[in-house]
Amino acid sequence: MTLIISFAALFASVLMLQLGFGGVVPLDALSGTQLGFTASQIGMLGSAHFLGFFIGCWWAPRLMGNVGHSRAFAAFAAAGVIGILAHMMLTDPWAWAVMRMATGLAVAGCYTIIEAWLQSKVTNETRGRAMGVYRVVDVTGNLGAQILIAFLTPAAYVSYNLLALIACAALFPLLLTRAEAPATGAAPRLRPKLAWDRSPLGAVGVVVSGITGAAFRMVGPLYGLAVGLEADRIALFLSAYVLGGAFAQFPVGWLADKFDRRHILIGISVAAILGCAGMVVGAQGNLVTIFLAAGFFGFTTFPIYSVSTAHAHDFAGQHERVELSAAHMFLYAVGAIASPVIASALIASFGPGSMFAFIAVAHVLLIVFGLYRMKVGPAPESRTRYVYSPRTSFIIGRLMRRMRDD
Repeated sequence: MTLIISFAALFASVLMLQLGFGGVVPLDALSGTQLGFTASQIGMLGSAHFLGFFIGCWWAPRLMGNVGHSRAFAAFAAAGVIGILAHMMLTDPWAWAVMRMATGLAVAGCYTIIEAWLQSKVTNETRGRAMGVYRVVDVTGNLGAQILIAFLTPAAYVSYNLLALIACAALFPLLLTRAEAPATGAAPRLRPKLAWDRSPLGAVGVVVSGITGAAFRMVGPLYGLAVGLEADRIALFLSAYVLGGAFAQFPVGWLADKFDRRHILIGISVAAILGCAGMVVGAQGNLVTIFLAAGFFGFTTFPIYSVSTAHAHDFAGQHERVELSAAHMFLYAVGAIASPVIASALIASFGPGSMFAFIAVAHVLLIVFGLYRMKVGPAPESRTRYVYSPRTSFIIGRLMRRMRDD
């Protein structure tokens, strides 16, 4: 209980950030459809979000070092809130893409500062519990953002204003805390090649994770509309995906610690292909079938990032963990930037099922590459601990570094 109280300001800010900025993602898809945006234009918004996210990941440590944690946090949050509020002032897809870059920038920047603050406060004794609470708060906020869509009217001033108000509320816990801001550490170097050097399979798995997650989260509402779901049902549809992913972490983590992680990665990719087939078949069924398919899809695709990074860290030294985590974040962003545009174009040309055909092909390639890597390279002699890895900022590697070696 003492731990929760001491980090209450940070966790409260995380929750508000997830609710405010996370709610923009599905709301933009529904609003864009109502305003006559094409599927490709809506996909472009998702790509713009991750482009802004990557810029924020790179820029945040440097800004934080120049102006301090609190001022940098306020600047990033303000940029995101401006991006939300400006939506209904200019209903043009290209303008919205710039606004979504601002919200992506804000998410990455704010998370970088929160995680840097958290890293400076935890000790070896409290790290595991702190990260456990942090992950619960993060997933809860993510789930709440999807459910919130059921109560928001697409393409309405009040809907975007409400999300902006919630995002603004994230400022208060962190800016008004009486805890002293930590010293600013050096930003991790961005060396994408390090990820490939340590584990080509891990690098490919991270890219496939970015392709999968970004396509579903950014373009999934279009699929829901195409199969006849109303806005409130789309909220449940997206929530089922998040819940499925949350429930997968423990059993997949147990398996990844017990067996060869290459086998686990290939196995869940096979299951992900079945999940893609389930989404196509589920569209022909009732609501329960669609929701169950979404939950299974989340269950089979969410853990791929964490298994991939765990496998890569098995080949890395302790001094490389932070930079390796940053490299994985970069590769995830590469897949996530490209994926929504491709998925939305496929939906526009070939129908909603084509998005899952695209995702299935990515997993087929991952399986083939995984089998190839098993032939050319042995399993590592020792393994790090499996850790659920949030895809939040380049700083997350500092929080996870010691947990992997416990």
